[in-house]
Amino acid sequence: MLNLANKLSILRILLIPVFVATIMYYTPQNDFLRLWAVGVFLLAIFSDALDGYIARVKGERTPLGTFLDPLADKLLLITVFICLSAVKTLPPEFKLAPWVVIIVISRDAIIVLGSTIIHMVNGKLKISPTILGKLTTFLQMMTVLTLLLQFKFFPVIMYVMVFFTVLSGLDYIRIGSRSFNESSLH
Repeated sequence: MLNLANKLSILRILLIPVFVATIMYYTPQNDFLRLWAVGVFLLAIFSDALDGYIARVKGERTPLGTFLDPLADKLLLITVFICLSAVKTLPPEFKLAPWVVIIVISRDAIIVLGSTIIHMVNGKLKISPTILGKLTTFLQMMTVLTLLLQFKFFPVIMYVMVFFTVLSGLDYIRIGSRSFNESSLH
């Protein structure tokens, strides 16, 4: 049976195609679609915060939730970053360069691949986000919002996000390497 926290993670996954449709059909003449994309993304962010709160406070942490919540986050953010790089109708100063998307996707791919290897070797995997990882997710969300809302300081937020994306990726590699080395000693 799905608890409320897991249902909110599923909702976040279901919001992805809605976001894709709103931003991919955006044109300056249909600016309401950009605002709809903002609303859908804000709803996704809110559902992420709410499902985490419910899981912690109400004690609704489940094995499914520990898998589903980060999966929903990664699917949402990767899809959003790809769309914001691909859409041709956004003003040039509010478009993500492909190298930014490559960095975001590469970090997540390395984390997933490393987690899979550790799980295959150990037979188990403890998934726990770091403070640096949470900060990176927050900055990725703020990058999306500042781009969609067309705030003039978007480039600053984007470059800070890129820095922390790389930094947290290296940190997860360090943590994964340590975990892998400790398991091979036993």
